[in-house]
Amino acid sequence: MLEQDTICALSTPPGAGAIAVIRLSGPEAMAIVRRCSDLSKNIAARTAYFCKLRDEEGDIDEGLVTWFKGPASYTGEDVVEIGVHGSMYIQQRLLTALTKQGARTAKPGEFTLRAFLNRKLDLSQAEAVADLIASSSKAAHNLALQQLRGGYSERIEALRQQLIDFSALIELELDFSEEDVEFAKRDDLLALINELITICSDLMNSFRYGNAVKQGVPVAIIGAPNSGKSTLLNTLLQEDRAIVSEIPGTTRDTVEEAITIEGVLFRFIDTAGIRSTEDTIEKLGIERSYKKATEASIVILLGDASIMNESAFRTQATLLRERIGTGPQLIPVLNKIDLPNTQTGSSVMHISAKTGAGIQELKDAFIEHVHALQEGEGGIVVTNVRHVEALGHARQALHDARIAMTKGVSGEFLATDLRRAQHHLGEITGRITPDDLLGSIFGKFCIGK
Repeated sequence: MLEQDTICALSTPPGAGAIAVIRLSGPEAMAIVRRCSDLSKNIAARTAYFCKLRDEEGDIDEGLVTWFKGPASYTGEDVVEIGVHGSMYIQQRLLTALTKQGARTAKPGEFTLRAFLNRKLDLSQAEAVADLIASSSKAAHNLALQQLRGGYSERIEALRQQLIDFSALIELELDFSEEDVEFAKRDDLLALINELITICSDLMNSFRYGNAVKQGVPVAIIGAPNSGKSTLLNTLLQEDRAIVSEIPGTTRDTVEEAITIEGVLFRFIDTAGIRSTEDTIEKLGIERSYKKATEASIVILLGDASIMNESAFRTQATLLRERIGTGPQLIPVLNKIDLPNTQTGSSVMHISAKTGAGIQELKDAFIEHVHALQEGEGGIVVTNVRHVEALGHARQALHDARIAMTKGVSGEFLATDLRRAQHHLGEITGRITPDDLLGSIFGKFCIGK
């Protein structure tokens, strides 16, 4: 599976910039760079060298070359990084020179794939590299960094090893089946299975928090026309993103924007006002509003405090809950408390999107919602759908093993269930790695990574 040729690619974003970094990895990496530069043969690893870079037409640029001798490198192979000026012409000409000297253009994610195949990273750590690159908030960055450091992998491998140890005893019993001996104590095995089922469930539950942090928490703002939805969105964003008008039905489609609050990314969705209408386009916007509310993690029901009392507003909240189901957290909020003759109570939140009164309290409610999702086992949070599916399959195999034990099924079938659980846990860290799985994972990386 591991190709032995030398690959090269641009590792900085495409386009012109101050500098560009081109990376090579493979057995001929240093030799190829020497043929495209005036570097001497006696250079030290992990040291940057200033040199001239050239091809058959002449000088290309002056830059810095750093050699990372394998296996002490990102990929586990010889790696060379070349820093040049960020001209697109220089980048392309140098890449062409390198390929003419024997390198080939890297495939998407091939550098990290080689790191995985050379056991510099396990599969969950490799996926964390992509998450780290894509992180757009402090919380998403922290989760990706935690996974990259290997704490999650160590926990999964520890669970898998416990199963392997017991499975070995079960397999040993099968070798001595005629002598009716028992090496694996069934009470201890049952306790282990129960513990592992609980851990798998806790890890799967943590995905609600992990996915929210990774993708951003969707927050739908819903309510009647002129209740101040667009004004609230603009206040949260601190910019005029949505059109504000006294004319009902101004917002006919959803408007989406994202901001970070206390390190967590929130994706706010301003929806069309909910009311009875004969306008076909507005009706479509209203239906889309309900759909967005159903899909959101948080729904803000916004009411106008100048025309609606708390009792009527709570009734409206009850009706909306019936419409969107129990999935999203519903936060009823009465707006426009800055207007005269408005009354404030304690049963719902009161704000003024215009003056900013109560906005911080609303933001605090968003953060409390995110913290309530955090149910990681031992502080570990799952952020990947593939991991959740693998944990689900492992948990089901453990359920089957528990049923087999309570029914007194033979050790041969019990061993099969335990092997299934081991297999699915191994899929997370890459102990079990079908080629199509690797292609799917690393194909989503950028070419230079």
